[in-house]
Amino acid sequence: MAKTGRVAHIRENIVLYGALLANIGIAVAKFVASALTGSSSMLTEGVHSMVDSGNQLLLLYGQARAKKPADAAHPFGYGRELYFWAFVVAILIFAVGAGVSIYEGWLHIRQPEPLRGPAVNYIVLAIAFLMEGASWTIAVREFGRKRGPSSWWQSIRRSKDPAGFIVLFEDSAALIGLIVAAIGVWASHYFGNARLDGVASIVIGLVLGAVAVLLAREAKGLLIGESADRAIIDTVWALLDRRPEITAVNHIRTIHTAPDAVFVAISADFADDLRMGRAESLIEEMESEMKRAIPELTSIYIRPEKREDALVQPRASA
Repeated sequence: MAKTGRVAHIRENIVLYGALLANIGIAVAKFVASALTGSSSMLTEGVHSMVDSGNQLLLLYGQARAKKPADAAHPFGYGRELYFWAFVVAILIFAVGAGVSIYEGWLHIRQPEPLRGPAVNYIVLAIAFLMEGASWTIAVREFGRKRGPSSWWQSIRRSKDPAGFIVLFEDSAALIGLIVAAIGVWASHYFGNARLDGVASIVIGLVLGAVAVLLAREAKGLLIGESADRAIIDTVWALLDRRPEITAVNHIRTIHTAPDAVFVAISADFADDLRMGRAESLIEEMESEMKRAIPELTSIYIRPEKREDALVQPRASA
C-alpha cells in the first residue's frame, strides 16, 4: 500500500522529479566542464542548474507541507504554504541565479581567463540541452493537458498550482541559457576574446532575472489570495439561481486556500415566508449540491442576509 502511494506521488509530481534529476546531472557536468576549460558561462550555467535543483526540492517540500490537515491554528489547512515556497523560489532565482551569473560575468570581463579547448563545453552543452529538453517537454505536456482551451499565457496567469508553471519557466530559461552559453563559448574562441564568454554570463543572468520577476509576480498574487476561476463562480451562481427559496444573491466571494481547494462565502436573500427549520435544511442541501458539482469547494459559508442590508456585488459577465 505504501509503495502504491509512493508511485502515485511520483506520478503526480512527474514534472518536479523529472526536472530535479535532469538538473542535478547537468549541474555536475557543467561544473566539470567549467573547471577543465575555465569558461565563465559554463560556471554560470552550473550555478543555474544547482539553483533549479534546489528550487525543485523546495517545491516538493512545499507540496508536502501543504497537505498537512487543518488544525486549530490553521482551520483552513496549510495549502497556501506552497505559495510561500513558490515565492522563495522566485527570490532564489533572482538573488542566487541571476546575481551570481551577472557577478561572475563581470569578473570574467574585467579579468578574462586564458582560452582553452572548447570541445568539452560543446559536448556538455549538447547533453544538457537534450536533458533540459526532455524535462521541458514533460512540463509542457503536463501543463498543456491541464490548461484546456485557454492560451498558454492565460493559463499561467490563472493557474493556482505554482509547481507546474515554475518548472515550465525554469526549463525555458535553462534552454535559452544553454543557447547563450554555446554562443558565448563559440564567440570567445572564434574572435579570440575571452571577455565575450563573460558577456554571455551577464546575458544569462538577465534572462534569469526576468524569469524571477515574472514568477515573483505570480507567486505574490497567490500569496495575497486569488479568487476561483470564472467557471467555478458561474457554477455556484447557476446552482443558487435554481433555488426558488432564494430571492436574490447579494454576492459570492471565493479564495483559493490551496491549488485544489476553494473557500466560498455567499450572501443571499431568502424568501420572507421561509421557516427557520426549512432554511437550515436548504443550506445543507445547497452545500451538498455544490460540493458534488465542484469538488474543489472544501469550505462553504452561506449567510442569509436581507438585500437592503447587504453589500451587493452584481454577477460579473463572462
